[in-house]
Amino acid sequence: MKLRVLVVDDSVLFRRAISQALASIPDVEVVGSVGTGKLALQRIQELQPDLVTLDLEMPEMDGLAVLDSLRQMKHDTIVIVVSAITKQGAKVTMRALEKGAFDFITKPDAGNAEKSQAALVSELTPRIRALASRLSVRKIIRAGSKTAAPAATQEARPAGAAVSSPTSSPALDNISLRMNRISNAAKPEMVLIGVSTGGPAALARLLPDIPRDIGVPIFLVQHMPPIFTQSLAENLSTKCNISVREASHGEVATNNTAYIAPGGKQMRIAPGPDGRKVIQISDDPPENNCKPSVDYLFRSASLSFPGRSMAVILTGMGSDGTIGLKLLKRHGCFVIAQNEASSVVYGMPKAAVDAKVVDEVLSLEAIAPRITAVVRGY
Repeated sequence: MKLRVLVVDDSVLFRRAISQALASIPDVEVVGSVGTGKLALQRIQELQPDLVTLDLEMPEMDGLAVLDSLRQMKHDTIVIVVSAITKQGAKVTMRALEKGAFDFITKPDAGNAEKSQAALVSELTPRIRALASRLSVRKIIRAGSKTAAPAATQEARPAGAAVSSPTSSPALDNISLRMNRISNAAKPEMVLIGVSTGGPAALARLLPDIPRDIGVPIFLVQHMPPIFTQSLAENLSTKCNISVREASHGEVATNNTAYIAPGGKQMRIAPGPDGRKVIQISDDPPENNCKPSVDYLFRSASLSFPGRSMAVILTGMGSDGTIGLKLLKRHGCFVIAQNEASSVVYGMPKAAVDAKVVDEVLSLEAIAPRITAVVRGY
């Protein structure tokens, strides 16, 4: 079954470019394109697309207003927003992601049509694949709910029989035994977090629950291009008890502060002359097609501060972070993965779980309290 997409952009040029990029991706059908927010809402009601690519900067009714209307309508169409690569565009994009947008892509430089088209295909293809997988799971869940056994049959289950959880996994059947390992380990001196698709909204729910006196620094990689990580840090800083900022090269990390790797750069942690943690920002090549890369950060902590951190892997496409977690686990670091039910894309956490480098799999709401408990040793 093809993924049905509606393209919304007030620029005829970009509507055509995005439509052509989508049409070149297998199993995608562009069902329409419109130039205003009001027309978008009408077409969404009429066409019931699986996905909408939504320009944020439109006259009369902008992309944020469209997202608000979709939420009020309780419409489950998935939205990828299309953002300008500007500081203002980044700020608006952060708001769109908080309002429920699945992810965002940036408008390419229109100076070279061929390169712009290739850039759009490159950005859209992995997101389309992740969406197709998510929609398949959604359909299976809905089909299962329709054929679920009646309550009376459910109650007839023999006493003592195991009841499976929607988020349970055979690979994690012994999770209760592993949950207590941290009690015998040293308290971590830092928290490492890796996240991608769905990250801004997840971080906006997780980080505000970290207490202002957590007592350790937090180092965070969110897959994002330049400019956007600065806006993310500014946005989160207004919501959190701890300080949140984009990391700078050479600064000494302080407790009760979250440092976000700058978009388009790599971030590592190195020991200073006095043993303190020094942030180093580099222009090293991408890893896992990511820059910044979660593996890059995790590996630096494993090499420079073995056994002195804990790690959290959150929602995101791909498997960035898993190799780094393997290195961290060799030194006994404690690892938490976000569960499938609360993930926008269960890619990065699933890869870590499948690699058996995770100690606990938790819902997003449960992660901040668990981080606090692990750091404080209880």
